[in-house]
Amino acid sequence: MANPLRGEVALVLNGERRVCKLTLGALAELEARLEAESLTALVERFEGGQLRARDVLLLVLAGLRGGGWTGDLPDLVQAEIEGGPLEAARVAARMLALAFQPPR
Repeated sequence: MANPLRGEVALVLNGERRVCKLTLGALAELEARLEAESLTALVERFEGGQLRARDVLLLVLAGLRGGGWTGDLPDLVQAEIEGGPLEAARVAARMLALAFQPPR
C-alpha cells in the first residue's frame, strides 16, 4: 500500500498495484532523460502546463523505478495503466506534489 507521508503514490500497472516514489535517484534520472538544466527547471516545466505525453510517461517511469520497479521505458510503453493517460497524469502530478512538499 502506498504511503503518502513517504511520498508514495499507487499505480496499477498490468493489473498489479505498484508503488511510485520520486527518490533523489529517480529525480536525477528524470532530469537527465528530459535534459532539464536543473531540478527547479524540471519542476517549473511541469507546473507551467508545458507537459507532453512523453514527459508524463518519463515521470511515471521515474516514480516506478523509485518504488523499486526494474522495468524501463519500452516496458512502460507496452504496459496497461489502469485508468489510462488521465490516471498516469494524476499520478505524475501527485508524485511531484509529494516530493516537494515540506515535511510535516
